[in-house]
Amino acid sequence: MSQATESDVREDGIIESVSGPVVTARDLDARMNDVVYVGSEGLMGEVIEIEGNITTIQVYEETSGVSPGEPVEGTGAPLSVDLGPGMLDAIYDGVQRPLDVLEEKMGSAFLDRGVDAPGIDLEKTWEFNPEVAEGDAVEPGDIVGSVPETPSIDHKVMVPPDYEGGEVVAIESGNFNVEETVAELDNGEEIQMRQEWPVRSQRPAKEKETPTEPLISGQRVLDGLFPIAKGGTAAIPGPFGSGKTVTQHQLAKWADADIVVYVGCGERGNEMTEVIEDFPELEDPTTGNALMDRTCLIANTSNMPVAARESCVYTGITIAEYFRDMGYDVALMADSTSRWAEAMREISSRLEEMPGEEGYPAYLSARLSEFYERAGYFNNINDTEGSVSVIGAVSPPGGDFSEPVTQNTLRIVKTFWALDADLAERRHFPSINWNESYSLYRDQLDPWFVENVRDDWPETRQWAIDTLDEEAELQEIVQLVGKDALPEDQQLTLEIARYLREAWLQQNAFHDVDTFCEPEKTYRIMDAIQTYNDAAFEALDAGVPVEEITDIDAAPRLNRIGVQEDYNEYIDELEADIQEQLRELY
Repeated sequence: MSQATESDVREDGIIESVSGPVVTARDLDARMNDVVYVGSEGLMGEVIEIEGNITTIQVYEETSGVSPGEPVEGTGAPLSVDLGPGMLDAIYDGVQRPLDVLEEKMGSAFLDRGVDAPGIDLEKTWEFNPEVAEGDAVEPGDIVGSVPETPSIDHKVMVPPDYEGGEVVAIESGNFNVEETVAELDNGEEIQMRQEWPVRSQRPAKEKETPTEPLISGQRVLDGLFPIAKGGTAAIPGPFGSGKTVTQHQLAKWADADIVVYVGCGERGNEMTEVIEDFPELEDPTTGNALMDRTCLIANTSNMPVAARESCVYTGITIAEYFRDMGYDVALMADSTSRWAEAMREISSRLEEMPGEEGYPAYLSARLSEFYERAGYFNNINDTEGSVSVIGAVSPPGGDFSEPVTQNTLRIVKTFWALDADLAERRHFPSINWNESYSLYRDQLDPWFVENVRDDWPETRQWAIDTLDEEAELQEIVQLVGKDALPEDQQLTLEIARYLREAWLQQNAFHDVDTFCEPEKTYRIMDAIQTYNDAAFEALDAGVPVEEITDIDAAPRLNRIGVQEDYNEYIDELEADIQEQLRELY
């Protein structure tokens, strides 16, 4: 988190009252969203309301023991993040304090109050390689050089967006820390590797474009039925134990984004621990390097102060926008936005604001919109193209999708992955309900799948959707009269749909091969089941009883395609066996 210098800080106000994370101060010279330091311990807070002589502050640390009469110091600067080399492979709290640095400072795994640290290491030197020469003209946002931040990612050093720009008069390669000048402009502006940016302000871009390329997740149910675009928004609502976190982890591991920003907002600590333990050991399928080399973690767990949940989502999206400006595709996972909404509800109630539905503030939908609208596929001001895809988990109490956070999120996002507790109880994972979920990106992404996977991708997918829809209708009849009372063609449809569910939609996140499924394999599994469907209905039309059709030895092998590494050869052989065994019946 950006630090105020000693000369910036001035003792301005006196605490008047303390109510949990909300503190009021009098005689404080501050503006809205300014960072202030509260009490004798200097707890970080942010101005959220000014009324006459009284300033209301939300404090991002525990306030027990803070009492009226203690000083409040204003910085005169908004809540900002430090942007520069060193953010990848880092783990921050909700206000961008590096947790490893805080642990070193305190000699303990438990955070003391009032301890602060810069968001990036100010002393570490980085190898700077210029990409412009003396005499070149540069504008705000232009890339002047690069730094090999990790084996996977080159960090682009850019002219800050709030600079005027001009002609480069001095630039050289070498090793510099983030505060040293790497380039000088003729108007006197100096460019360092480090920038600051207020978290509540969107970084500028030239134009927001319509996304046409999918964010490949490696999960068949998502890529096959409900794809999200690069620069798209998605929500994953679901009750406790339905697999939200594992789905988010899978997306963070396998999504074909250049950078992943994972925000643990108010979730349990053991879920973040799993990310921290797994990611350094996992290999990035694109580069072969460690996944942490392209990942930034923001851990604001449930035992951390409530107010910092709001800052952690803004910190995450600002870091994502910064990498987007370099021309990278960034995926941001927020787990979970419900905890952020609960924090807003608590702050709102402390402010005695008029509550909206279920006690949430009336501005809940506006805050959610502000967050999700910072996603998109952008033409940046430096003429590069980059994207920020936002995937937010929602934790509705009792799995009730009619509650305000879920409903307000659904009005904003264009992809909805509904997790189902019944599917989870049946051990069907990912437990995404194909009857309730949807993607509004499907039509605009179909040309990409046609060009890069198969010509008949949309038709094959539509056949799978129709079969699953028909199964849902037939299941209602089956529950009343039993499967044997159905005509034979409908019994066969139920069997085909069972293979679609078990062989195609189910996927084992903990299997070395099945954890990731490329689009070609997703298509081949779907096509193999359609081959069985076509051959089976031909046999049925020829008079073969449905029991004999479903009893062939080859059909159960459909369920093993997902775990096959050399799947093309396996599927070719399986399709030939299915057709041969069914032809032998008539």
